[in-house]
Amino acid sequence: MTRATNKKITTASSKDERFTQGSRLAGAASFSHVFKKAERSRDKMFTVLCRANEEQEARLGLAIAKKHCRLATNRNRLKRVVRESFRRHKTELSGLDIVVLNKPAAAQTNNEQLFKCLEKHWRNCQNAAVGEVGKH
Repeated sequence: MTRATNKKITTASSKDERFTQGSRLAGAASFSHVFKKAERSRDKMFTVLCRANEEQEARLGLAIAKKHCRLATNRNRLKRVVRESFRRHKTELSGLDIVVLNKPAAAQTNNEQLFKCLEKHWRNCQNAAVGEVGKH
């Protein structure tokens, strides 16, 4: 894969769009909470787990496995793409804790396709959250 096939990732323009410390899942307890009773969205590139949280802000956790993506540069690229896509959709995902796990196909996929794939996952998480609210 050449660098020319990857589109440049734009940076946050305003403070509310930034990927802040409060937007991250931190610690094993936070990840365990999501893994216990999560709604799942799967495809050939990612598995996305989402669960409602008690806060207003959406939080993201990344589990980018070395097993599925050997090169550190590719793992870092995947993390950047996931964080950027999450940042762009953060307002629509408010009140959710989300964990993204990679699969082997993600390492060979260009950024544009990864963004499209993640948009579908974000929609699935939104729909799952709406369904979860309806159950209570």
